[in-house]
Amino acid sequence: MSEKVRLENVSKSFGKVSVLHDVSFSVKDGTLLTILGASGGGKTTLLRLIAGFDAVDSGSINMNGREVSSESMSLPPEKRNVGFVPQDSALFPHLSVSKNIAYGLSHLKSDARDVKVSELLDLIGMGDQRDSLPDTLSGGQRQRVAIARALAPNPDVILLDEPFAALDAQLRSKLREDVRAILRAASATAILVTHDQEEALSIADQVAILRDGTVAQIGSPRSIYSQPVDVSLAKFLGDAVVIQGVVTAGKVSTQLGDLIPIVAQPEGTKGQVAIRPENLYLQPDPKGLAVVTGRQFFGHDALVEVKTAAGTVKARTSGPISPEVGMPVTVWVRGSVNFYPAD
Repeated sequence: MSEKVRLENVSKSFGKVSVLHDVSFSVKDGTLLTILGASGGGKTTLLRLIAGFDAVDSGSINMNGREVSSESMSLPPEKRNVGFVPQDSALFPHLSVSKNIAYGLSHLKSDARDVKVSELLDLIGMGDQRDSLPDTLSGGQRQRVAIARALAPNPDVILLDEPFAALDAQLRSKLREDVRAILRAASATAILVTHDQEEALSIADQVAILRDGTVAQIGSPRSIYSQPVDVSLAKFLGDAVVIQGVVTAGKVSTQLGDLIPIVAQPEGTKGQVAIRPENLYLQPDPKGLAVVTGRQFFGHDALVEVKTAAGTVKARTSGPISPEVGMPVTVWVRGSVNFYPAD
């Protein structure tokens, strides 16, 4: 699988403020990369550099095997063959759905343009809305049209700048699934930026975490979630129970028991263990040394607070059978754990 996009040691500052430094990653043909980071962390700046709206200070950007940006040159956006989908869809309000999609197809003859627009309308499931104006559409429909418009010229890569941010939670979840299906059906290469961890993990083939202006970790959603490179990322990527431990006879001795580290460590190494709440198992036990002190019920599951010898921890359990507040329990840790040696 060939590379569509490659960034090498890209840096960008605005005045004396360093926004990005030494950012490196690649995106393979036909894959979706999400860039996950906190708000104000440089995600949109990174997209703008790839699109050509801004120029890099140092490093290089390559697309389809050709350099499009470096310290000494920068191809303008119209020569990079990229599609851009902003947060607010930015459709032309006076143009119909079909004319919005056709906007970037002026180089095609009328018949070919009509065929392309019809194919894209079918792809986004909006064939019956071809003559509608944007202000008659829902937020999700407008974003579908924006994606179709970006796909129309067959770009090398589509860039999506937090495209679901303005939508309510239920619509956002549904549209995520739809957008992923649309991009896959079009065999598109895409980069999507978001500050939403669930969004990043659920939609992507690869996830890059942007922290302090650089890529802290990149990998599959499963590997990013299950093996974060440090405690800070473990906390950023979801709930994590962090406790102290020391390696003894190949295991990590903690106040929650002797745990098996994913990566073996030298005897006597001290550090921290990060455990996902779903890896904590609560067994009701009249003689248990831990006590349930709180419970947040979500229906399908519950987040249960438990006072233990290691402090108060949170365990994710099945909602219908989650233990009641005040119940004594024994806490077990399922599977291997991530252990981070102290500096």
